[in-house]
Amino acid sequence: MLKSFTRNFEDNSTDAGFQFTFYCDICSDGYKSSFIESETYKKKSGLKGLGQGIGIVGSLFGGVAGSVGNAAQRGGSVLSERFDGKSPEWQKEHERAFEMAQNESRQHFHRCPSCNKYVCDACWNEDEGLCTDCAPRQEIYAAKTRAGAMKRNIDSAGETATVWQGTIESKTTICPVCGKPAGNGKFCNNCGTSMELKACPNCGAKNALTVRFCNNCGTNLAEAAVPAPKPGTCLSCGAENSPGTKFCGECGTKL
Repeated sequence: MLKSFTRNFEDNSTDAGFQFTFYCDICSDGYKSSFIESETYKKKSGLKGLGQGIGIVGSLFGGVAGSVGNAAQRGGSVLSERFDGKSPEWQKEHERAFEMAQNESRQHFHRCPSCNKYVCDACWNEDEGLCTDCAPRQEIYAAKTRAGAMKRNIDSAGETATVWQGTIESKTTICPVCGKPAGNGKFCNNCGTSMELKACPNCGAKNALTVRFCNNCGTNLAEAAVPAPKPGTCLSCGAENSPGTKFCGECGTKL
Protein backbone atom coordinates (compact mmCIF):
# COMPACT_ATOMS: atom_id res chain seq x y z
CA MET A 1 0.00 0.00 0.00
CA LEU A 2 1.22 3.49 -0.85
CA LYS A 3 2.13 5.66 2.13
CA SER A 4 1.48 9.33 1.55
CA PHE A 5 2.38 12.38 3.60
CA THR A 6 -1.43 12.99 3.60
CA ARG A 7 -4.14 10.37 3.61
CA ASN A 8 -6.21 12.50 1.26
CA PHE A 9 -4.83 11.67 -2.18
CA GLU A 10 -5.81 9.99 -5.43
CA ASP A 11 -3.73 7.86 -7.81
CA ASN A 12 -4.32 8.84 -11.45
CA SER A 13 -1.70 6.48 -12.85
CA THR A 14 -2.26 4.39 -16.00
CA ASP A 15 -0.25 1.80 -17.88
CA ALA A 16 1.36 4.66 -19.79
CA GLY A 17 2.62 6.56 -16.76
CA PHE A 18 2.17 7.93 -13.29
CA GLN A 19 0.39 10.94 -11.84
CA PHE A 20 -1.10 11.68 -8.42
CA THR A 21 -3.46 14.26 -6.91
CA PHE A 22 -3.15 15.45 -3.30
CA TYR A 23 -6.06 17.27 -1.65
CA CYS A 24 -6.35 19.91 1.08
CA ASP A 25 -7.92 18.44 4.23
CA ILE A 26 -10.15 21.51 4.67
CA CYS A 27 -11.35 22.82 1.32
CA SER A 28 -10.48 19.75 -0.81
CA ASP A 29 -8.73 21.83 -3.47
CA GLY A 30 -6.09 19.61 -5.05
CA TYR A 31 -2.61 19.61 -6.54
CA LYS A 32 -1.90 17.21 -9.40
CA SER A 33 1.72 16.16 -9.77
CA SER A 34 3.66 16.16 -13.02
CA PHE A 35 3.09 13.18 -15.30
CA ILE A 36 5.94 10.64 -15.32
CA GLU A 37 6.04 8.32 -18.33
CA SER A 38 6.46 4.61 -17.67
CA GLU A 39 9.69 3.21 -19.11
CA THR A 40 8.22 -0.28 -18.94
CA TYR A 41 5.24 0.76 -21.03
CA LYS A 42 7.47 2.65 -23.44
CA LYS A 43 9.61 -0.41 -24.11
CA LYS A 44 6.60 -2.68 -24.39
CA SER A 45 4.69 -0.51 -26.82
CA GLY A 46 7.58 1.00 -28.70
CA LEU A 47 5.73 4.29 -28.77
CA LYS A 48 7.87 6.83 -26.97
CA GLY A 49 5.98 9.70 -25.42
CA LEU A 50 2.59 7.97 -25.54
CA GLY A 51 0.42 9.22 -22.68
CA GLN A 52 2.10 12.63 -22.36
CA GLY A 53 -1.23 14.22 -23.18
CA ILE A 54 -2.41 13.34 -19.67
CA GLY A 55 -0.46 16.32 -18.34
CA ILE A 56 3.27 16.92 -18.17
CA VAL A 57 3.31 19.72 -15.60
CA GLY A 58 1.83 19.54 -12.11
CA SER A 59 -1.02 21.91 -11.35
CA LEU A 60 -3.33 23.20 -8.62
CA PHE A 61 -7.07 22.96 -9.13
CA GLY A 62 -10.21 23.40 -7.07
CA GLY A 63 -12.75 20.83 -6.00
CA VAL A 64 -12.71 17.10 -5.52
CA ALA A 65 -14.81 14.32 -7.02
CA GLY A 66 -15.53 12.66 -3.70
CA SER A 67 -15.30 13.11 0.04
CA VAL A 68 -12.08 13.05 2.04
CA GLY A 69 -12.88 9.60 3.32
CA ASN A 70 -13.47 8.29 -0.19
CA ALA A 71 -10.22 9.83 -1.38
CA ALA A 72 -8.35 8.07 1.38
CA GLN A 73 -9.93 4.81 0.37
CA ARG A 74 -9.05 5.35 -3.26
CA GLY A 75 -5.44 5.71 -2.12
CA GLY A 76 -5.51 2.30 -0.47
CA SER A 77 -7.34 -0.95 -1.13
CA VAL A 78 -9.01 0.22 -4.35
CA LEU A 79 -5.62 0.89 -5.90
CA SER A 80 -4.25 -2.50 -4.96
CA GLU A 81 -7.08 -4.08 -6.98
CA ARG A 82 -6.64 -1.62 -9.83
CA PHE A 83 -2.94 -2.50 -10.32
CA ASP A 84 -3.24 -6.26 -9.89
CA GLY A 85 -1.40 -8.06 -12.67
CA LYS A 86 1.10 -5.26 -13.33
CA SER A 87 4.68 -6.34 -13.86
CA PRO A 88 7.24 -6.03 -11.00
CA GLU A 89 9.13 -3.46 -13.08
CA TRP A 90 5.98 -1.33 -13.44
CA GLN A 91 5.27 -1.64 -9.70
CA LYS A 92 8.76 -0.39 -8.84
CA GLU A 93 8.37 2.53 -11.25
CA HIS A 94 5.04 3.29 -9.64
CA GLU A 95 6.55 3.46 -6.15
CA ARG A 96 9.41 5.68 -7.29
CA ALA A 97 7.02 7.97 -9.15
CA PHE A 98 4.81 8.23 -6.07
CA GLU A 99 7.77 9.30 -3.95
CA MET A 100 8.72 11.93 -6.51
CA ALA A 101 5.12 13.16 -6.68
CA GLN A 102 5.02 13.57 -2.91
CA ASN A 103 8.27 15.55 -2.89
CA GLU A 104 6.85 17.80 -5.61
CA SER A 105 3.41 18.27 -4.03
CA ARG A 106 4.41 18.61 -0.36
CA GLN A 107 5.68 22.16 -0.94
CA HIS A 108 2.13 23.23 -1.80
CA PHE A 109 0.75 22.13 1.59
CA HIS A 110 1.22 23.08 5.25
CA ARG A 111 0.84 20.73 8.20
CA CYS A 112 -1.05 22.28 11.10
CA PRO A 113 0.78 21.57 14.38
CA SER A 114 -2.54 21.68 16.25
CA CYS A 115 -4.77 19.26 14.32
CA ASN A 116 -2.13 17.69 12.00
CA LYS A 117 -4.18 18.43 8.89
CA TYR A 118 -2.41 19.12 5.59
CA VAL A 119 -3.88 22.27 4.09
CA CYS A 120 -3.33 24.47 1.05
CA ASP A 121 -2.15 28.11 1.13
CA ALA A 122 -5.75 29.38 1.15
CA CYS A 123 -6.52 27.43 4.34
CA TRP A 124 -3.30 28.40 6.15
CA ASN A 125 -3.11 31.30 8.62
CA GLU A 126 0.48 32.48 8.21
CA ASP A 127 0.24 34.98 11.08
CA GLU A 128 -0.67 32.28 13.59
CA GLY A 129 1.14 29.32 12.00
CA LEU A 130 -2.07 27.24 12.14
CA CYS A 131 -4.76 26.14 9.73
CA THR A 132 -7.85 28.33 9.41
CA ASP A 133 -9.97 25.73 11.22
CA CYS A 134 -7.81 26.10 14.34
CA ALA A 135 -7.08 29.82 13.90
CA PRO A 136 -9.53 31.65 11.60
CA ARG A 137 -8.27 34.88 10.06
CA GLN A 138 -9.48 37.69 12.30
CA GLU A 139 -10.96 39.97 9.64
CA ILE A 140 -12.77 37.12 7.91
CA TYR A 141 -14.15 35.65 11.14
CA ALA A 142 -15.26 39.09 12.33
CA ALA A 143 -17.09 39.73 9.04
CA LYS A 144 -18.73 36.31 9.24
CA THR A 145 -19.81 36.93 12.84
CA ARG A 146 -21.29 40.35 11.99
CA ALA A 147 -23.17 38.86 9.05
CA GLY A 148 -24.52 36.10 11.28
CA ALA A 149 -25.69 38.62 13.88
CA MET A 150 -27.35 40.71 11.18
CA LYS A 151 -29.24 37.66 9.88
CA ARG A 152 -30.41 36.76 13.37
CA ASN A 153 -31.60 40.34 14.01
CA ILE A 154 -33.51 40.41 10.73
CA ASP A 155 -35.09 37.02 11.42
CA SER A 156 -36.10 38.12 14.92
CA ALA A 157 -37.63 41.36 13.65
CA GLY A 158 -39.42 39.47 10.91
CA GLU A 159 -41.04 37.10 13.40
CA THR A 160 -42.61 39.96 15.37
CA ALA A 161 -43.48 42.22 12.43
CA THR A 162 -47.16 42.63 11.46
CA VAL A 163 -47.40 42.67 7.68
CA TRP A 164 -51.12 41.88 7.29
CA GLN A 165 -54.10 42.77 9.45
CA GLY A 166 -56.96 41.20 7.53
CA THR A 167 -59.32 38.49 8.77
CA ILE A 168 -58.98 34.97 7.52
CA GLU A 169 -62.42 33.44 7.07
CA SER A 170 -63.64 30.27 5.52
CA LYS A 171 -67.39 30.35 4.87
CA THR A 172 -69.44 27.62 3.22
CA THR A 173 -73.12 28.14 2.40
CA ILE A 174 -75.17 25.03 3.09
CA CYS A 175 -78.37 24.52 1.15
CA PRO A 176 -81.35 24.45 3.60
CA VAL A 177 -83.16 21.89 1.40
CA CYS A 178 -80.55 19.24 0.47
CA GLY A 179 -78.01 20.03 3.21
CA LYS A 180 -75.03 20.09 0.84
CA PRO A 181 -72.59 22.96 0.03
CA ALA A 182 -74.54 25.21 -2.30
CA GLY A 183 -71.65 27.11 -3.92
CA ASN A 184 -71.51 30.85 -4.55
CA GLY A 185 -74.35 31.22 -7.04
CA LYS A 186 -78.00 32.25 -6.61
CA PHE A 187 -79.15 28.63 -6.77
CA CYS A 188 -77.88 25.49 -5.03
CA ASN A 189 -75.36 23.55 -7.13
CA ASN A 190 -77.00 20.25 -6.12
CA CYS A 191 -80.76 20.73 -6.04
CA GLY A 192 -81.33 24.16 -7.62
CA THR A 193 -83.00 25.75 -4.58
CA SER A 194 -82.89 29.54 -4.61
CA MET A 195 -80.19 30.81 -2.26
CA GLU A 196 -81.44 34.40 -2.14
CA LEU A 197 -81.92 35.91 1.32
CA LYS A 198 -84.94 37.78 2.62
CA ALA A 199 -84.69 40.79 4.92
CA CYS A 200 -86.36 40.77 8.31
CA PRO A 201 -89.04 43.50 8.36
CA ASN A 202 -88.17 44.25 11.97
CA CYS A 203 -84.32 44.49 12.04
CA GLY A 204 -83.32 44.16 8.40
CA ALA A 205 -81.06 41.11 8.96
CA LYS A 206 -80.67 38.69 6.04
CA ASN A 207 -82.26 35.25 6.46
CA ALA A 208 -82.62 32.18 4.29
CA LEU A 209 -85.94 31.85 2.46
CA THR A 210 -86.86 28.70 4.36
CA VAL A 211 -86.40 29.93 7.96
CA ARG A 212 -89.50 30.90 9.97
CA PHE A 213 -87.87 33.21 12.51
CA CYS A 214 -85.23 35.91 12.10
CA ASN A 215 -81.81 34.69 13.22
CA ASN A 216 -81.04 38.16 14.58
CA CYS A 217 -84.15 39.36 16.43
CA GLY A 218 -86.50 36.36 16.47
CA THR A 219 -89.33 38.00 14.53
CA ASN A 220 -91.81 35.50 13.07
CA LEU A 221 -91.04 35.85 9.39
CA ALA A 222 -94.03 33.75 8.34
CA GLU A 223 -96.49 36.16 10.00
CA ALA A 224 -94.55 39.18 8.92
CA ALA A 225 -94.76 38.00 5.33
CA VAL A 226 -98.60 38.04 5.42
CA PRO A 227 -99.84 41.50 4.36
CA ALA A 228 -102.28 43.28 6.69
CA PRO A 229 -105.88 42.99 5.46
CA LYS A 230 -107.33 46.02 3.76
CA PRO A 231 -110.06 48.03 5.63
CA GLY A 232 -113.49 46.43 5.00
CA THR A 233 -112.11 43.00 4.10
CA CYS A 234 -114.02 40.15 5.72
CA LEU A 235 -111.74 37.90 7.76
CA SER A 236 -114.18 35.03 7.33
CA CYS A 237 -114.84 34.90 3.60
CA GLY A 238 -112.36 37.48 2.30
CA ALA A 239 -115.01 39.58 0.60
CA GLU A 240 -114.30 43.29 0.32
CA ASN A 241 -116.77 45.73 1.78
CA SER A 242 -117.05 49.50 1.71
CA PRO A 243 -115.18 51.36 4.45
CA GLY A 244 -117.38 51.87 7.52
CA THR A 245 -119.47 48.70 6.89
CA LYS A 246 -120.18 46.87 10.16
CA PHE A 247 -121.27 43.52 8.74
CA CYS A 248 -120.01 41.61 5.69
CA GLY A 249 -122.43 41.91 2.79
CA GLU A 250 -121.40 38.40 1.60
CA CYS A 251 -121.64 36.25 4.71
CA GLY A 252 -122.93 38.58 7.45
CA THR A 253 -119.86 38.25 9.65
CA LYS A 254 -119.33 41.26 11.92
CA LEU A 255 -116.48 43.40 10.65
